[in-house]
Amino acid sequence: MEYLEGTIDQIIYYSPDTGYTVCRFTLETGETFTVVGSFPPLSAGEVLRITGKWEINPKFGKQFKVENFIPILPSSVKGVEKFLSSGLIKGIGPVLAKRIIKKFGMQTIDILSKKPEKLEEVEGIGRLKLKEIKKSWTEHQNISDLIIFLQEHNISTNLAIKIYRQYGDNSYRILKTNPYQACHDIWGIGFKTADQMALKLGMSPSSPERIKAFIRYLLEKDIEQGHVFSFQKDIEINCKEELEVDEEKIKEALDSLIKQKLIIAEEVGTNTAIYLPFFYNAQEEVVRFIHELASFPLLTPSFDVDEGITAVEEELSIKFSAKQKLAIKESLLKKILVITGGPGTGKTTIIKAVVDIFFEWGKKVLLAAPTGRAAKRLNEATQKEAKTIHRTLEYNPKMGSFRRNENRPLSGDALIIDEFSMVDLPLMYALLKAVPPWMRLILVGDKDQLPSVGPGNLLRDIIESQKVEVVKLDEIFRQEKDSLIVVNAHRVNQGMSLIYPPKDKKDSDFYFIHQEDEQKVFNTIMSLCYFRIPKKFNLPPLSPEIQVISPMYRGLIGVDNLNLELQKRLNRYGKGLKFGTREIRVHDKVMQIRNNYEKDIFNGDIGIVVHIDKPAYRIAVDFDGRVIFYEKEEVNELTLAYAVSVHKSQGNEFQAVVMPLLTQHFIMLQRNLFYTALTRAKKLSVIVGSYKALHIAIKTDKPVKRNCLVREKLIRIQ
Repeated sequence: MEYLEGTIDQIIYYSPDTGYTVCRFTLETGETFTVVGSFPPLSAGEVLRITGKWEINPKFGKQFKVENFIPILPSSVKGVEKFLSSGLIKGIGPVLAKRIIKKFGMQTIDILSKKPEKLEEVEGIGRLKLKEIKKSWTEHQNISDLIIFLQEHNISTNLAIKIYRQYGDNSYRILKTNPYQACHDIWGIGFKTADQMALKLGMSPSSPERIKAFIRYLLEKDIEQGHVFSFQKDIEINCKEELEVDEEKIKEALDSLIKQKLIIAEEVGTNTAIYLPFFYNAQEEVVRFIHELASFPLLTPSFDVDEGITAVEEELSIKFSAKQKLAIKESLLKKILVITGGPGTGKTTIIKAVVDIFFEWGKKVLLAAPTGRAAKRLNEATQKEAKTIHRTLEYNPKMGSFRRNENRPLSGDALIIDEFSMVDLPLMYALLKAVPPWMRLILVGDKDQLPSVGPGNLLRDIIESQKVEVVKLDEIFRQEKDSLIVVNAHRVNQGMSLIYPPKDKKDSDFYFIHQEDEQKVFNTIMSLCYFRIPKKFNLPPLSPEIQVISPMYRGLIGVDNLNLELQKRLNRYGKGLKFGTREIRVHDKVMQIRNNYEKDIFNGDIGIVVHIDKPAYRIAVDFDGRVIFYEKEEVNELTLAYAVSVHKSQGNEFQAVVMPLLTQHFIMLQRNLFYTALTRAKKLSVIVGSYKALHIAIKTDKPVKRNCLVREKLIRIQ
């Protein structure tokens, strides 16, 4: 091991996922070389004392691999100026750094640490600027101290940064008392990471805190799978197998969590359901709100509803079917209504008609949808304002809550939610709290699509409870009967085989390309995306309107590999930035993979990279006209989206969809998955694969089983 001290000259490469960094490093003697290792975000000008060893990289030659490091402050005037000019301390740039150094010289570091108020003597530093500098300097010092403490226990610096960003000055106390808290509070730190850290810090493998943390981790994992609760027997089995602790200790941990009100237990038949408290309360309240809303007295229209429907028919130059008329009528005569149906059954036309009739009645209608794209489609169809549900409820990222709630309800006479199958239990809970008793609630969605990514299966549960009026649309509009996408979607739902276009038909919107060999399927997908589909629609190959949807993530035709290969072919010349093993380039299609309320961007939103600032590791992404900036520590919220999974495609529509389907996708060959993928396409759907895989997908009708009691509780409520 060698100990060296020097200054960072240039950051060559940095991965926000792992902290892996390559930089140029200069010793006090003037010798410059390459340093590699895991670091928090660094800036040129920082001084480090590093420990490690020299190694020869076959490609890059001699470099110093860092095992540990300690950030230290520069010891020369020139070093201090370079350090301050680096941008590491927010509020100080190169010009201001020169002024500070001119004023205080070698006393600068002492002034920053002990007498920061004296900085106001420097031109350009006022009260607000001083506040920004003080905050940034204190944070820099505290992170350095935390890194040193955690390195003594062989814990990565990247983890230290995440911990400090979450807990600030409380970091030491939390790490020493209950390091497992990190896996509940910090996105990107799971139980396993927190467990490794806790055991390194001396926590006993059979400690109650470890078992309790694991139980909560199991509950959170089940929530990620769409469950509202977990069964106690499953929790006990997992604890025994994974932690190797006895039943007595597991039961003690469960009892302790119940007493601490960190979990809630409820008897369900012969089983015990275990909830995280928020989800128990959300389920109870959603059931209560639906019951109370449906029971509230209704103001009936003062005009003849049938005449109103006839007037809209004339205005839109269409003739509604009997079911469509019923849906429009019931939206005026019922407090809560569910309208469900597959593609081509006129759901959007009904929404427009309902909005127009309410407008003529002098009533205010609010329009909302779970995603930005769905809200945009709703706006285009109705020519009325439509927002995401989060915007409708006025989400406040600083408070972490919605401004619209029971104390400040929504203002209007009716609320229409489109794409309701995507709404999960927590969002429905927030929504219903903000719906005043007099407001009508109209829920529109396709019950046969996949349920929400989040917990619950609300659309299906509400329909099956029979406590709310439901209109099921099953007749395909005349103008949609020529669409094989629409016709085949309905056939899939009925478990029937597909209809294929005649071989000489060149303008069909649906094709099945038979290929049994995985490599040939892959080659066909590349050809379709790079040449054949762009030519058919006169689109550039990089168009966001061409989407590959794959049932699996792994393998040659899985989402991960298809993204890399499509990026190589479609965007090979884009200006890029490497993040670990992946690269993001200008013009890449990317997807947000977690809800980011501060940016008002949500899991599944798709955008295009429009700018990359290499020195700052900053990326700008255009989401349907809104440009969102990502700092280097936020880029792990994005993934390439040339290919996406079926679940991630929900709520989106594309001009053309390509889907591989082979028998090795067996576990994902299910009717609702195939149906959801098929209905994402507006003008062209191409399936590439085997007839056997297609047959399995259509015939395998496994209802999604989720641990949720909304249906049962609605049935029981009096």
